[in-house]
Amino acid sequence: MPGPALPDPSDFLAVDADLSAEERDIRDAVRDYAAAELSPRIAEWYESNTLPRDIAKGLGALGLLGMHLEGYGCAGTNATSYGLACRELEAVDSGLRSFVSVQGSLAMFALHRWGSEEHKQQWLPRMATGEALGCFGLTEADAGSDPGSMRTRARRDGEDWVLDGSKMWITNGTLADVAVVWAQTDPEAGSKGIRGFVVPTDTPGFTANEVKHKLSLRASLTAELVLEGVRLPADAVFPDVAGLKGPLSCLNEARYGILWGAVGAARACYESALAYSIDREQFGQPIAGFQLTQGKLADMVVRVNQAALVASRIGRLKDAEALHPSQVSLGKLANVRAALDVARSARTVLGGNGITLEYPVFRHMTNLETVLTYEGTEEMHALSIGQAVTGIAAFR
Repeated sequence: MPGPALPDPSDFLAVDADLSAEERDIRDAVRDYAAAELSPRIAEWYESNTLPRDIAKGLGALGLLGMHLEGYGCAGTNATSYGLACRELEAVDSGLRSFVSVQGSLAMFALHRWGSEEHKQQWLPRMATGEALGCFGLTEADAGSDPGSMRTRARRDGEDWVLDGSKMWITNGTLADVAVVWAQTDPEAGSKGIRGFVVPTDTPGFTANEVKHKLSLRASLTAELVLEGVRLPADAVFPDVAGLKGPLSCLNEARYGILWGAVGAARACYESALAYSIDREQFGQPIAGFQLTQGKLADMVVRVNQAALVASRIGRLKDAEALHPSQVSLGKLANVRAALDVARSARTVLGGNGITLEYPVFRHMTNLETVLTYEGTEEMHALSIGQAVTGIAAFR
């Protein structure tokens, strides 16, 4: 009898063999769309530090915007399918996954989970198609890992709310039609006074200023949001949530997509290094035939497949509604670290070619430096895991 077939170099442990037929169809549809519509343009977008708004319509038509949400024109897929979409998008570029993540897991999820029925009806159907775009305003220049120290204020003026302050590092900020903005309504209450507000970006006093001169995530638009006397009606506030529970629930959704996306970035770097090592000849043979190169490739295969297994397991836990936030922290911490290691090693296989935009490796490597920090730094996720295993909070 013939022995087992050689493993697939792109899925060495056959992790995707456990996918359902529907999950495979979603994976393939996103992968094919990304290869046809996004990959040919990504180097240009990265070099010019831009991302055209019109990609939203194509992503919406594919059903990717808010795809894991139910109703209001959203696809209602399971969490694993959403993770697979993030993986295939980030295999092209982290900026693309970030675009979908901010739209679906931050802005749309916040509206879906915490908004009033009027908020949902007004925004979610148009956001699902890509007609309307959203952003999520939590981080400030002086309030990153400690969002409870935010300085943005919301005060009552008659029946209205008036917002003043600023938010920093806001993905899609210059593209957005609506911003979910978190503000302090009662400084004496500390973090318990934080409330979420639905802010149409054409409201007087709202400004989004693009952050220039980035060396990472260049195929993504990042903004500073400035709110100067932004007057909102009483019903602009999320009705049933106060404190950090609201924004942190949204961040956990986004972090889930990141831990899948990192697998795509790692796989893309490994595949690029593998193909290059087979084609590139030195000393009369492909460099893939040298022991040191094979050692690097073997290490990459191990890390890519370990990350894929972590993502798959966390996806199944989320689908079973058995996922704890600390497990998301483990996935984000482990998989982004793994992806960075793969990208750096792949760059050495490509030599000087590895720093050009002709190949994806250096672009992924610089993007991953940002992914390592946003949606929770390494340190914060390590402390989250530490608290889960010891029962002792060490954040202060």
